[in-house]
Amino acid sequence: MRIRIVDAFTDRPFSGNPAGVLLLEGGAFPAAERLSEIAAEVNLSETAFAHPLPPGGTADWALRWFTPATEVDMCGHATLATAHVLHTTGLATGPVRFAARCGILTATAHPNGSLTLDFPTAPLAEEPVPHGLADALGADPVSVHDTGEHIGDLLVELRDEATVRALAPDFAALVAHSRRGIIATAAAEDPARGYDYVSRCFFPGVGIDEDPVTGSAHTALAPFWSARLGRDDLTGLQASARSGLVRTALRGERTLLTGTAVTVIDGELLTTF
Repeated sequence: MRIRIVDAFTDRPFSGNPAGVLLLEGGAFPAAERLSEIAAEVNLSETAFAHPLPPGGTADWALRWFTPATEVDMCGHATLATAHVLHTTGLATGPVRFAARCGILTATAHPNGSLTLDFPTAPLAEEPVPHGLADALGADPVSVHDTGEHIGDLLVELRDEATVRALAPDFAALVAHSRRGIIATAAAEDPARGYDYVSRCFFPGVGIDEDPVTGSAHTALAPFWSARLGRDDLTGLQASARSGLVRTALRGERTLLTGTAVTVIDGELLTTF
């Protein structure tokens, strides 16, 4: 079985967020334990598994995502990576509909090579700053928002871009503060650089201390910053070591995430299910 490693939300190799992609034959997933073992072996923030669905239904492919430690409800960069593989191999020519734990997700390819994902917008709810969060994160929050069921993060607004970039969290302490992790964000210091806000994402609770570029987090970042900046179409920079840009478009209950991807490894999985 072929396995591909795809760098997502970037137009060049060895940047953005790498994801494993396995396109399965047949009409069902193997046991979750086997998928989890493969994801642990790949050891990237997510590995995506997809199999085709019968024609005429509400979706074209079934899709699941696993970190090295657990299955997750939603993943943007591995969905982008999967859509990239489907289009670059000729298995898809138009919009692709995925059936996932968080509902139906759509990926649309554009002539310039970019892809747009249609995801549910995260419902934000402001809450008091949890005791100990500032010490665990290493910075004082300006505000804190819960991001709802499918993401399960705390979105933490910080004072400025420099504070976000300088974070050195206590990952063990962060685990106690959300179901999945922490999205730290601030407005861009200089929007003329090509982005409107910055973020970094820490998910030690699911085996990922820092995720390079997190598509799902931008379903929360989009409504948060659109409300503050007064525009529905924005660009976010995830300021990790690998870095990546996500163009976000808020459309009510849906958020569009646009980016590019590059396949860097195309190999063979020498095992059976």
